[in-house]
Amino acid sequence: MKNFWHGKFPFLIFSPLVFLCLTMMSCNTSKEEGALYTPQEAGRLVIEELLSRPEFMMLLYQEQVTNLESGSDLEKEAGQESGSDLEKETSLEFGSDRMDQEPGMEENSLVFGIHYAEACAGFGAVRLAGALKDSALLARLAQRYALERTDTVPNSANHVDVNVYGILPLELCRVGMAAAFREQGMRYADGQWENPLPDGLTRQVRYWIDDIWMIASLQIQAFRVTGQPEYLQRAAKVVTAYLEKLQQPNGLFYHGTEGPFFWGRGNGWVASGLAELLTELPASDPDYPAILAGYRAMMEALLLYQGEDGLWGQLIDHPESFRETSGSAMFGYAMQVGVKRGLLPRRPYGKAVERAWKGLGKYLNEDGTLREVCVGTGQSTDINHYLTRPRVAGDLHGQAPLLWFAYSLLTP
Repeated sequence: MKNFWHGKFPFLIFSPLVFLCLTMMSCNTSKEEGALYTPQEAGRLVIEELLSRPEFMMLLYQEQVTNLESGSDLEKEAGQESGSDLEKETSLEFGSDRMDQEPGMEENSLVFGIHYAEACAGFGAVRLAGALKDSALLARLAQRYALERTDTVPNSANHVDVNVYGILPLELCRVGMAAAFREQGMRYADGQWENPLPDGLTRQVRYWIDDIWMIASLQIQAFRVTGQPEYLQRAAKVVTAYLEKLQQPNGLFYHGTEGPFFWGRGNGWVASGLAELLTELPASDPDYPAILAGYRAMMEALLLYQGEDGLWGQLIDHPESFRETSGSAMFGYAMQVGVKRGLLPRRPYGKAVERAWKGLGKYLNEDGTLREVCVGTGQSTDINHYLTRPRVAGDLHGQAPLLWFAYSLLTP
């Protein structure tokens, strides 16, 4: 017996220590795997990070560009990094190889205003704070985007990348903040359809894939505030036209005529815009079947290319490309909306959503900044242009869709 204890006792003492170490390792691993943050926790972190920024992210570029995500092909050499508090982006590719000039837009016109990524992040923050019924947080967001701050920003009139700002004051109106936010937001929404084209579309159409979100989300918000179906009909007609012209046979979207690649965030704007529209568009609308078909075709393709870690690549169909978080958050959001609305079957999409959220958690820093966000990106025929794009943390292009995704997971 003495020999037994002599041989076994050290093991019996050591075993609890091994168990404790393994438990601690398991906790650390779960944090790395994204198990630490619930949607509410992650959302609050990201909102606090947004509120800590003293300035707005700003947009500045020349209109005559070969570019699909505005202000991004050549970032301004002014020492300002993508995602900084005050960001000015510019594209300087002038020439005849650009995509179609927006009808009614002057060549070389300057586009300036509050950046669409700031608007989208603020919109997501307000929506999430409203879902949490956090009146104090809503008041702080209303203060950040108060009219005395935002209405004094010089604004290039009636441009799609600037008009989308209207989604933010309209959301502030919807959650019960100052009534003046309604008037501010509706100026952007109604201005978008001033002097429409003969086919009834806004003169802001460019047939850039970003616009499926930029145009549709604003008109949808106007519908939510007013209840007038005209706004939904506008969005549906634009989205249907874009689907007919831009969607590829596999369900995904090329970055553009000069970018024949399935770029992640570009497709993310499409996926999110389609999901947002289908949240409100009645099945009786004549454009509903085409929009639903386009959305489902895209979701099926995305399901095929989701990585084992739950995320998607910078180029969706290139497994060698880096994992990119902004597009992944948009895809997770679009799928979750579809599952909740009964547009997609819970199996397998519910599991895909769960994996996407868990995968994104690996890239969320404790200060509320999301890592591995591709900087603004113009189109290119060179695949290396996409594969070697810089990635940053805290860029509002990534912060915004993470807030949307968290919101979609918290609401019924």
